[in-house]
Amino acid sequence: MMHFADSLTFSGRKVVAAWAALPFPALSGSSLPDILSAHQQDVPWKLLSSWREQKVSCCFAQSVVLRGICKERLTSCPGQQQSPLHSCEGPEQVLQQYFHTQFPGAFSTFHVLQQPCDTRTPFPQFFSPLLTRRGFLLDKAQGFSSAGVESIPVLAALQSSPVLHSLLSGLCRDLRAPDLRRWSSFFTAGVEQDTFQEALEELKTLSQCYQLGFGADGSEDEADSD
Repeated sequence: MMHFADSLTFSGRKVVAAWAALPFPALSGSSLPDILSAHQQDVPWKLLSSWREQKVSCCFAQSVVLRGICKERLTSCPGQQQSPLHSCEGPEQVLQQYFHTQFPGAFSTFHVLQQPCDTRTPFPQFFSPLLTRRGFLLDKAQGFSSAGVESIPVLAALQSSPVLHSLLSGLCRDLRAPDLRRWSSFFTAGVEQDTFQEALEELKTLSQCYQLGFGADGSEDEADSD
């Protein structure tokens, strides 16, 4: 995983954020172009970090994986409104077209796996009754318990994006807040005060690598206030 993350980082960046749509919000019987066309304003995934979620409008690099959407779901029903996504030849091309629109200019890789994510026991059964056994959305609740969900389609990504500036700079502020001189056990464990301060400075510098336009017109104090 470390080497994979390294392939998505450059210009001093070392961290990527994990995102996932679990399950991928696919209506039963809909095609992949239909599903993505319904999410033109915002990508249908959530940040897996504990940091407060922010809408990501751009990114530097990303690797996206979609699994559980079979090839027979690539075409629309007759008479349904078409979009540029419907002219794509395969699922990888659909994803490429969609994410090129969402994040123009980003370095991106895409992978499609037909096998869905297995959600049978002991997977936590926290699903909505609006899901079929295969994890697709229904218009109304089904008759059996959500514990009957056996698999789900998933959209996931590792992404290097400006959202990491807020996450890393927030972490840096939290670490600066306490007076560590009052925690003698912290330093008796082998951590030196100078080493700790140096690590904080490195973390601050790393966070600035994810800030759009850093150094163009803002000071460091302005960068920390974001």
